[in-house]
Amino acid sequence: MLKLIGAVMVLAAATLFGLAQAAQFARRPRQIRQLIHVLQRLETEMVYGFTPLVDALRRIAPQLGEPLGGMLREAAERMETDGATAKASWHEAVRLHWKHTSLKANEREVWNQLGYTLGITDREDQVKHLKLAASLLQAEEQNAWEEQRRYEKMWRSLGLLAGAFIVILMY
Repeated sequence: MLKLIGAVMVLAAATLFGLAQAAQFARRPRQIRQLIHVLQRLETEMVYGFTPLVDALRRIAPQLGEPLGGMLREAAERMETDGATAKASWHEAVRLHWKHTSLKANEREVWNQLGYTLGITDREDQVKHLKLAASLLQAEEQNAWEEQRRYEKMWRSLGLLAGAFIVILMY
């Protein structure tokens, strides 16, 4: 009886691990899409609203779920309360919140590169950088959709099969 309970627990743990890995592949394209929407909203706020960067980040952050909304809030708070530059605030917010996302190093590089230009150039140049970052993220989004299509089902099955294999080895 104890062996059966152990087998069920091993099978459940391995299956849950596979489902968690599959969920990572499903979250990544959605989070990239959210980043692209953030860039589009920033562009709109800068061009049409003439909104300062801190206020634009504060307006956009509540519309996003965690961890991306928290990253924007963190950057805005650091600029406002600490008096830090946009670059320093942006990079610190990325450093603190990125580990909670499903995003990879390529998206982080694009996001960090954007931090170098925000707040230091004129409005037209910043819009160019926002559009460049959005186009780079769109290419990454296509890759993420392909990876999701390819690996999500595999991880679900692999978790269950690995658990079954371990249970068979136990008996």
